[in-house]
Amino acid sequence: MKLHESGEMYLETILVLSKKNPYVRAIDVGEYMGFSKPSVSRALSLLKNGGFVEVGESGALTLTGTGREVAEKIYERHCCLSKALIEMGVDEKTADTDACKIEHVISDKSFQAIKRHFHYD
Repeated sequence: MKLHESGEMYLETILVLSKKNPYVRAIDVGEYMGFSKPSVSRALSLLKNGGFVEVGESGALTLTGTGREVAEKIYERHCCLSKALIEMGVDEKTADTDACKIEHVISDKSFQAIKRHFHYD
């Protein structure tokens, strides 16, 4: 299954929330992202069918190996790009917003070049 930007965002959100609380529910994802319950339910269903997320009997969301790999890649991009933009003089809020947009479209080659340039390796 090919992931779109929104799917990557959901996976990244589950990863971020799981760093704060090991028990992540759909309602937590919706609140964090500002999305409605039906929107979250549909997205999580697609991610579950795609093999990126598992939903336990209690409703806890868990990233599969593939889901975690995608989430960590996107999260690393977000953190590095945000940090690079801040180092270049962009305010924190703008850097965070822009990094969130760039993280989904930047090529691996360009991202690796940014990491090397800013010594984030």
